[in-house]
Amino acid sequence: MKVGFIGLGNMGLPIARHVLQAGHTVVVYNRTRSRADALKPLRPTIADSPAAAARGVDVLVTMVADDPALEDVMLGPQSALASLPRGAIHVSMSTISPGLSRRLAERHTAAGQTYVAAPVFGRPEAAEAKKLWIVAAGPPDALERCRPVLDAMGQGVIVAGDDPVRANVIKVAGNFLLAAAIEAMGEAFALTRKYGVAPAELLDIVNGRLFRSPIYENYGKLIAEERYEPAGFKLKYGLKDVRLALGAADEVAAPMPLASLIRDRYLSGVARGWGDIDWAGLARIAAADAGLSPQRSPG
Repeated sequence: MKVGFIGLGNMGLPIARHVLQAGHTVVVYNRTRSRADALKPLRPTIADSPAAAARGVDVLVTMVADDPALEDVMLGPQSALASLPRGAIHVSMSTISPGLSRRLAERHTAAGQTYVAAPVFGRPEAAEAKKLWIVAAGPPDALERCRPVLDAMGQGVIVAGDDPVRANVIKVAGNFLLAAAIEAMGEAFALTRKYGVAPAELLDIVNGRLFRSPIYENYGKLIAEERYEPAGFKLKYGLKDVRLALGAADEVAAPMPLASLIRDRYLSGVARGWGDIDWAGLARIAAADAGLSPQRSPG
């Protein structure tokens, strides 16, 4: 299958590598050319624009940072949508707003193309290890046609229905739950540190005996060890995702008071100059508010 791939960041680069290793013919584009050059041993075609990456492909995959980035590559001056063939499928793996997902579905339908939303759960290390979970929604025939590409990327595909918006809402709701867990751990660890109880000790007790969660295990270790750099997923993108959840909630009049609180916590982190640390660094804000110094040097 001929695949176009736009966006080779921390997530996109390993995903594109897996697609190439699965034997697909891949055309890649990234705004920073050196990221595409990293795939040269696998012999992709390197495009010089989003439009060139979409030309003549069966499936176009996008994995970019946010709504403006996706609008730029799909609808901007060198539009990928305009050069994507009729009958082709656009698989959007970015965490974006339901509104943009809906608009892209409409634009692709008008152009004789098909839109599939397929955001992922998992950090860059999961992408490298092919352990991502992919939540995909779109027309059933399109999902079936692009399944070989999706299967090459992770450990499983969860079909969420034929409306692409469903996958995007599941993704933003899931990221809200992750952010809530991070905030809860940050506050709890700050509390126990004030009483001389190490975060690792609390984590061992609650996640080893009270409940068992890979989220608490993975993020709990990051927070307990204060390993916020290099970022797997930047704090400023955590703020973006909580804003997406609140925007989706506004559309349907679903109050999310906890999401509003977490948004303000992330804003506080960005205001302190911590926008580029890992989003688990939300816990650093709780520690700082409690008057606690870092247990180890940042970095």
